[in-house]
Amino acid sequence: MTDTMKALLLGRGPDWVLDDVPVPEPGPGEVLIRNRASATNNADLPMLDEADPTHGGSGKESVAGFEYAGEIAAVGPDTGDWKAGDSVMGTFPSAFAPYLVADHRFVLPRPRTLAPEVACALPTALLTEFGALTVAGFRPGQSVLSTGASTGIGMIGVQICKALGASKIIATTRSADKKDLLTRLGADTVIVTGTAADLTRAVLAATDGEGANVVLDHVAGDTFAACLPATAHDGHVVNIGRLAGPAATIDLDALSYRHLTVHGVSFGFSRDWETVPVLDGLRAAVLPAVGRGNIAPVVDTTLGVERHREAAARLRSGAAIGKIVLTFP
Repeated sequence: MTDTMKALLLGRGPDWVLDDVPVPEPGPGEVLIRNRASATNNADLPMLDEADPTHGGSGKESVAGFEYAGEIAAVGPDTGDWKAGDSVMGTFPSAFAPYLVADHRFVLPRPRTLAPEVACALPTALLTEFGALTVAGFRPGQSVLSTGASTGIGMIGVQICKALGASKIIATTRSADKKDLLTRLGADTVIVTGTAADLTRAVLAATDGEGANVVLDHVAGDTFAACLPATAHDGHVVNIGRLAGPAATIDLDALSYRHLTVHGVSFGFSRDWETVPVLDGLRAAVLPAVGRGNIAPVVDTTLGVERHREAAARLRSGAAIGKIVLTFP
């Protein structure tokens, strides 16, 4: 192993920069991962902007990225049963590099049938969607509404709901050409959204007027407001993403008279008391379905890390269907 590696850095301008950095070493509770492939996320672009010193950003340099898949190269003290050579995947900072260190509790086993170029596109969505269902107290036999279901994590969420025994999965998308894709992934009803009122009416129609027991909202804005009267009495609404912006004007009567519970989730690395139990539950309840091929990511593009400018342009375009993957030689 060499002492340096080529990693994608933020903090030098509006784009990632591929440059040499030291190979990290694992400390107590950490494992060193030989990363083979990483997936991009929508959060990567705001982080670039926040660090861009040419446009008022912090100028703080760091290795970009979160999702990875590869093998454990070395372990530090107190890392449980992990050992060098184990196939792994996960989500942790500084993933856009051939090597990264991660808290061993955040690492997931990678099914050997799953290539790194595929596996790297799973962990963030698995954590977020399963975590949201856990917070909502989802049980088999309940109905689920997923707004913005054609997003990268939304598509994984539809498959998780199917694997966990949802009675009906209702998915929304703004794009009519993604309707068949969501149906193939497991959605029973796909709503191509127009107005917020249309969404409410369509969900109630699909649930015989009852509404969905659990809502996974990736959109926010007016869509979040429209979800409340489309949720069943004593149901749960979980906001995950804010594609339409962070503000919403809601009808408090719909919230109160339907006895709804609203949750906001963001599973961060600093909130280990929250995230680690979700990952433990995910290993038992969801990873077997991943290993069987019942849950798989949609990969839009796979590029070598040296083509990172193409990856960033594709991500910025908003045209990607599924994940953009970077590979590391």
